[in-house]
Formats: sequence, C-alpha cells, structure tokens
Amino acid sequence: MFPSRPQARSAARALGWLGIAIGAAQLLAPRRVARAAGMPDHTLAMRSCGVREIATGVALLNSERPSTWMWARAAGDVLDAALLARTMRSDASAATRGALIAVAVLALADFALARRLSRPAPTAPVDYRRRSGFPMTSEQMRGIARSDFVAPADMRVPAALRPWTSGTIAQAPAPHSDAGG
Repeated sequence: MFPSRPQARSAARALGWLGIAIGAAQLLAPRRVARAAGMPDHTLAMRSCGVREIATGVALLNSERPSTWMWARAAGDVLDAALLARTMRSDASAATRGALIAVAVLALADFALARRLSRPAPTAPVDYRRRSGFPMTSEQMRGIARSDFVAPADMRVPAALRPWTSGTIAQAPAPHSDAGG
C-alpha cells in the first residue's frame, strides 16, 4: 500500500538527505567508495554519480513538487545499476553484488515514491450539510406556494371523500382557468 501524500513527501525529503550524504562520500572519497562497491577502477564515474546524487538531493529538499526529482533519482538508480551490471560481467565480486542489491532497494523506494507523488492530490469533499438549496429561510418561504396554487382536477379529493363540515360536504375550490395561455 502506498504511503499517504504527507508521508511520501517526508520520505522524499529523507531520500534527499540520503542522496546528499551518499553523493558527498562519492565526491570526497571516490576511490574508497569505488573499492567498497567492487569497482576500484571507476573513480571518475563515482565522482560524477556523487555530483548527480547531491544535485537531486538538494533539489528534493528545495522543491515544492518533489515528484520530478524523485523520477530523476529513479533514473540515476537505473544508471548506477547499469554501471554495476557492466562491472559484474568482468568481476562478479561480493562487493559488487552487494552494491547492486543496495541500488535495487533504493530504486524500488524511489520508483514507489515517484509514482505516489506523481498522482494528483485528492480534492477535499464539498460539505453540503449547511446548505438547503433554497434561496430563503423556511420562515420566509412558509405559505408562498399556497398563495397562488390550485390543484389540478385529477388531483382534487372527490366529493364523497371530502370532510363533513357543519352538516354539508366541503366544497372543492373551483378549477383555475388559464385563459391567456
């Protein structure tokens, strides 16, 4: 299940800080990081990956819409995985496999968060509880409909069913004729 939008934004910020930390390590100690990843001959690649990590991390921390930068992180993970996979063809060391697994885990997190942040924010439901749909209050409307209403002939109460009042049957109102219409 996807995290809520605020949780996804918090996770994106955390990944931004993580990217800055990883990027700083790759930029400041490229030989050590390359050796730890099983790629001792790729110090220039480590530096360039470090610059990319720092750039996307800073962008994630400063962006109002982090989904774009989460997609950039995910694309960077694909590049990192491709570099590690290329290295594994010639030297499948445990360090390279471990680095590839770490990149895969980060890539899954980045892709999931990028997808979640790319979905539109849900709109708040409209609260109709205080609305009646009528332009006037009930006191102002009371009796307005009766003032000019005449029931159609087919809706009038038949004479036999009208109430008995003062010894006679109550008379039905005369039909309303609309001569002008």
